[in-house]
Amino acid sequence: MIQNTFTVRANEALTDTVYRMVLEGPLEGAVTAPGQFVNLKVPGHYLRRPISVCDWTEDTLTLIYKVVGHGTEAMAETPAGASFDLLAGLGNGFDTAKSGRAPLLVGGGVGIPPLYGLCKALLAEGKAPSVLLGFNTAKERFLVDAFEQLLEGTDGKVYVTTVDGSAGTKGFVTDVMKDLTYTYFYTCGPGPMFRAIEAVAATSGQYSFEERMGCGFGACMGCSVQTKQGSKRVCKDGPVLEREEVLW
Repeated sequence: MIQNTFTVRANEALTDTVYRMVLEGPLEGAVTAPGQFVNLKVPGHYLRRPISVCDWTEDTLTLIYKVVGHGTEAMAETPAGASFDLLAGLGNGFDTAKSGRAPLLVGGGVGIPPLYGLCKALLAEGKAPSVLLGFNTAKERFLVDAFEQLLEGTDGKVYVTTVDGSAGTKGFVTDVMKDLTYTYFYTCGPGPMFRAIEAVAATSGQYSFEERMGCGFGACMGCSVQTKQGSKRVCKDGPVLEREEVLW
């Protein structure tokens, strides 16, 4: 984990409520795996905001976040050139070594962004991932084109579901997942989606949990969840947990 000041290079709307922010600063190699997150201090707000890393380079971070409260609303109004104090390199991230040849990446809503970095990592390892993305409506879609560009010319495919049927398959990600063949799965999204996936998943996999956090590095115990090995902190022991250890 590092703490440094990062400068906003871009901050743009992808949908009515979802934004992409590109930050530049001294990462110092802190981000080592897809699925890790940062804890961002928003001026005027006491608690930091935990945001998954969508993509990164040696000195840039791409964050995709949804406006859900005063803190993220302030983030959306932040202009290029402003700066944030960041804790970076938090969490364990996804383990790509267990993916097999053709893993399935399943994302719902703002659980989708960390899967982009994961998809890039799997492709770099010579794997052939497919991606299954769930939204409420076509208007809420984001990153679909980016995933399609990543998988162009590979054996992987992008599947889209919408609850109202306005794009892709009508229904939920599990309505498509139950009919797919894959070697392993990775998923990030809301708890109800996880429980539905657990009912249809055909292989082992990894769940990346979204929990409210206080400190972001394991001190406050505010984001603990129960596992077969006892209580685990999502920020420190996760956010990624393996299917076999989760208690539903």
